This record gives sequence, structure tokens and C-alpha cells, in this order.
Amino acid sequence: MTRKVKIATIGGGSSYTPELMEGFIKRYAELPIGEIWLVDVEAGAEKQAIVGKMAQRMWDASPYDVQIHTTLNREEALKDADFVTTQFRVGQLDARVKDERIPFSYGLLGQETNGAGGMFKAFRTIHVILEIVADMKRLCPDAWLINFTNPSGMVTEAVLRYGQWEKVIGLCNVPVVAKMGEAETLGVPQTDLIYKFAGVNHFHWHKVADKKGHDLTPQLIDKLYEENSGLPKNIFDVPFYREQLQQMNMIPCGYHRYYYRAEEMLKHGLTEYATEDTRAQQVKAIEHELFELYKDPDLDYKPKQLEQRGGAYYSDAACETIASIYANKNTEIVVSTRNNGAVPDLPADCAVEVTAYVGGAGARNVAFGPLPTAERGWLQMMKSMELLTIEAAITGDYGTALQAFISNPLVPSGETATRVMHELLIAHKAYLPQFADTIARLEKEGITIKDEVVRKM
Repeated sequence: MTRKVKIATIGGGSSYTPELMEGFIKRYAELPIGEIWLVDVEAGAEKQAIVGKMAQRMWDASPYDVQIHTTLNREEALKDADFVTTQFRVGQLDARVKDERIPFSYGLLGQETNGAGGMFKAFRTIHVILEIVADMKRLCPDAWLINFTNPSGMVTEAVLRYGQWEKVIGLCNVPVVAKMGEAETLGVPQTDLIYKFAGVNHFHWHKVADKKGHDLTPQLIDKLYEENSGLPKNIFDVPFYREQLQQMNMIPCGYHRYYYRAEEMLKHGLTEYATEDTRAQQVKAIEHELFELYKDPDLDYKPKQLEQRGGAYYSDAACETIASIYANKNTEIVVSTRNNGAVPDLPADCAVEVTAYVGGAGARNVAFGPLPTAERGWLQMMKSMELLTIEAAITGDYGTALQAFISNPLVPSGETATRVMHELLIAHKAYLPQFADTIARLEKEGITIKDEVVRKM
């Protein structure tokens, strides 16, 4: 009898976990799971217990005998795992609140994966993912790491470059949502469309064609100005300039609004900051509602309210990737993986987000070819910022962190940016051991946090 598959999920107490369970249940026939281990830290133990019980109810309501284990012991979860999925948030949602509110308090964009907040999420996350990889080398050396932890591209890059772990694929729900929405917009089944994506996570473009290879991108651009744009729930819907999209003949992802319509996006964010809650605080409220639902002993399916989180439908990417590797299906999926020439405007050894065929040997990239002038410049700048951010996250070097800040187009260089960086370092002190000396110096200098909400956290 074939051994059943063991899956370990780091960050198992996430509100997204029912989404993951639903995806595995749908694919059980091609991915025979025996046990799923949900791992979390002490601070997430209560949520983990709630979502663990719900996950077991979902499987019990299915025809399949799958055991859910919850643990705070990462090692026992990783032991002999076939697949490790990562969906954790270092510092919980309170850390995201700080990432948003501190930049906003100085008139800079506060966002989870972009700008100053995105870099600090990387600073907190990368040394943890590398610890996980070190454990995997001892406990499950043949396992695949399927990463959903944001910033997904930078985390995947760190695993490849510094973790020296080749069996890793980074994923995001943004391409999934785009494909679903655009097929509906064009009025054709998704299976009738051929997509090509290129860029980095949360900063990619794509083109779409029909099965005969005819370019449908111009038609889609026209229709996007008539229909719902299918944005992720966490992005304010300010329209792109139509003429810009026509000039590039590509579709940018929703996060490009922070760069192509920076003024409007910042204004919207600052209005939220001044008059209501930032997105992180809104998500905390949504999470509270979700976990109250999850406590219901009769709830054994994914509730509709989960789609209000920014990561809706991510199981379509995560579970399909795992099933495709296990069964060597060679499914077309958009992934973060080593470039290997798919995007010739970036080094071959860096991580990119591209269309790929995923099978037993991992991701085989689809070559996109050179990008147009503007997009090439943007992408090279963003990748240099990512590489600097990752280096700073690992070394704790202040100068490298400053370089990353200065190279980020959403962080105006100068005294304000430096002040924001200093406050974020102090605010996240508990999760930045690599910056301990710098933080001690800043505290000695009397650096304090301006935002009242963060000061009280």
C-alpha cells in the first residue's frame, strides 16, 4: 500500500486554513493525504486550537479519513513531511498594524507588502523562513516547500539564495483572482485562455491569448474599463490610465496602483488612517468575526465571509501546486521560482513570478521575453530593492537597510524616511534580533513612536 502524504502547515492557526482544507478535500483523489500538521507559535495557540477543530470537522464531513494534528512543536510536524506549506505572520496582525500606521503617520504609504511596511515584514520573516529551511534539511530533506508567506517573492528568493533550498515554490492568489475575473470579463471559460505572466510577486504584468494564439490583451484592456476589475479585497480600486495600458499592451497586477497611481492611493490610505481604521485594523475585525464563526461546532465548511480577506481562493494555487508535483500533472500555474532566463531583463539566478508548468521536478518556466522599456526599468529597480531588503534582513546591517529604503519608489528619500525606518525598528524590536545593536542605539538616542495607537500597543 502506498504511504499516505504528510503535510505540515507553518502558521496553521491562520484564518486561511479552512481555504487550504477545502482545496485538499477537492483534490483527495489525486493527492491521498493521511495527516495534516498545523503548527503555530504560543501567541497563536488559541486561534490554532479553534481552526484545528474546524479543519477536522471539514475532513470528518468528507468521505476521507484524514487526521488533523495541532502542535507548537515545529520539529514533530516537519519530521518526514512530504510537503511543507508556510502561511505565517511574524508578530501576528498587530505587526501589520504597525507596518501601516507608522508610515502613514509621516505621510508615507503604509501597506503590508509594499513600501516601508513591506520591507519590514521581510525583515521579520526572512530569518524565520531560513530557520525553517534548516530544520527541513534535518527532518524532511526530500520535502517541497510551498510558500504563501508574504512578501512571497522575497521570502522565496531568500530560500533559494541564502537557504540553498531548490525545492521551493512561492505562490500568490493575485494571478488566480485575475484569471477568474478576466475569463468572466471576456465571457469565455478560463480553459480557453492562454496566459503569460512576468515580473516579481505583487509587481507583475501579463498577456492573454485565445487557444489559437490570437492576442486578446487589447480587447481585455477595453473591457476592463466597462467591467469590474477583479481586484484583491485589500486594494482600493482607482483605475489605471487606459492609454498607459494600451501603450504597454499588458495587464498590470492590482498592486501596480501603488506605483502607477501613487498620489491617489496615498490620499486614500491617509484618509482611512485619519478617519477610520487602516486595512490591518479592518482585517483584525474580519478575523474576529471569522474565528467566532469557526467556534461553531456545526460549521464544517469554508464560510463565505472568508472571501473578504485579501487572500481569497489561494487554495486554488497552493493545493493545485502540491497535487501537480505529487501526481506529475504539469499544470500551468503562476509561481515565484528561479528565473533561469524566463525574464531576460533580470539575472538568471534571481526569483521571478512567471507562468510555469508544475510537475514532479518542480516548475518549468514559460519564457516571457524582454519587457518594454518602462516595465524593464521598473522591474530592475524593484528587484534591486528586494535583494537589498533580503540582505539587510539577514545581516542586520543598518547601511544596507537604508539603501533598501532609499531604493524603494514608495519611500521618498530623506529625513522622513529615516525617521520612519527608525520607528519601525523600535516598534518591531521583539522580532528583529539581527538589528539589536541598532535598536539599542536608537533607544539610547531617545527615538520614540509618533503614532498614538502604535505607542499604546
